Amino acid sequence: MLATHEVRIGDLVVPNNVFLAPLAGYTNYPFRKQCLKYGAGLTFPEMMNARGFLFNPKGTEALLHTEEEEKIKTVQLFGKDPALLRQVAESETLSKVDLVDLNMGCPMPKIVKNGEGSALLSDFPLASEIIREVKKSGKRVSVKFRVGLDEKRIVTEDFAKLCEDAGADMITVHGRTREQVYAGEVRYDEIARAKQAVRIPVIANGGVMDEESARLLLDRTGADGIMIARGALSNPQIFADLTGAKKDSKRQMILEELEDTMRLFSPHFTVVFMRKMVAFYIKGMRDSVRFKDRLFRAETEEALRALIDEIFPEG
Repeated sequence: MLATHEVRIGDLVVPNNVFLAPLAGYTNYPFRKQCLKYGAGLTFPEMMNARGFLFNPKGTEALLHTEEEEKIKTVQLFGKDPALLRQVAESETLSKVDLVDLNMGCPMPKIVKNGEGSALLSDFPLASEIIREVKKSGKRVSVKFRVGLDEKRIVTEDFAKLCEDAGADMITVHGRTREQVYAGEVRYDEIARAKQAVRIPVIANGGVMDEESARLLLDRTGADGIMIARGALSNPQIFADLTGAKKDSKRQMILEELEDTMRLFSPHFTVVFMRKMVAFYIKGMRDSVRFKDRLFRAETEEALRALIDEIFPEG
């Protein structure tokens, strides 16, 4: 268990410094609710395109759905148009959102080629203008970025200063370059440089899969907190391991997530989504490969429940 502490983001007080990262296709409300139950201090819905958000607000309702368990409401946006991003931040749809996180680290080619995500690491003036404009919305603003585009273009310290100078209330630094995507060594030294360069909270991101890697990330960077991504997908109760929150059996955890997903989404979406999640949760278990094959052939809620009962007969 880590010695956790509060994090202040502007005038927001987050109960602890262990956060859930936005994960495309996964961090809907039922999953975030599980992570909150097991001790996550702050969670983020999946990244949303500001332009698509503005022109199709109805399509974002499911992604933004939140309930009372989520005390601090967040959103993560990506885009390259400062005025448009401010307009989205000021929209009625985001009226209850407390914190707008700006993604300046996504490494996916289609995002980067459009001048968004980690492409902004090479356009300091535009990145600064985006932060300043969104800050004018009155929302608290955070920025998530990578240490650089590649080994020859490391910008961590300077970009951290840019974010603070433009008005960001917090930064999250993924300790890999855009070129590394999600593989390779995490640059603890670069995250540490960001922490030393600014006074706002710095959250370290990259490579946390268990308590040992979480402690290493904090110790090596001196960051104010950590953000967990893939490590939470296979084990939402990693937050309990780090914060001391009460844990449940895997069966109970899965059934609770299934019930919430059924309540909020269509039967088809529920089955498809929960097949993916259960596949993560049984990874490493005996007969997991055989169960996974059968899992992805389950077409109904009843078939899915029957397989969960078989995998976890005693809870």
